[in-house]
Amino acid sequence: MLHGLWPQNRNGSWPQHCSTASAPDEATIARALAFMPSRHLVEHEWETHGSCSGLDAKAYFDLADDAFSRIKIPDALKAPKSDPGLSAADVIKAFEDNNPGLEDGMISVACRDGNELEEIHICTDKDNLSVKSCGGRVRNSCRLGKLKIPAAR
Repeated sequence: MLHGLWPQNRNGSWPQHCSTASAPDEATIARALAFMPSRHLVEHEWETHGSCSGLDAKAYFDLADDAFSRIKIPDALKAPKSDPGLSAADVIKAFEDNNPGLEDGMISVACRDGNELEEIHICTDKDNLSVKSCGGRVRNSCRLGKLKIPAAR
């Protein structure tokens, strides 16, 4: 599932909570639920990041869907029945192996509480969504060793 698509400044920070009078309509929310896990997250991502994209809500979520569709999730991370026992480096390698052109520095692994997998960040170009170097403050936030990767329910 996709968490979000975030505009990013050159220094690694990202704009948030920009002023907008628009909000996603019901049809846009329903379509976004095909690749995002909850209505709450759809609304949050629009308010926090999408409002700063320069796009209307429909165009922003169309772009997010396009970006997500370009990334192949490694089989070991597709709804695993048990923890696959991977380190952050293993996760990065699995994504690189499954996505030609994705290289070190274009992907980072985010953890909470040290080693619990939270998110995979993949940086893309804003114009054509091709993968690119993240730069700035985008770094792995996981400790060394195996990650805790929740099994699918």
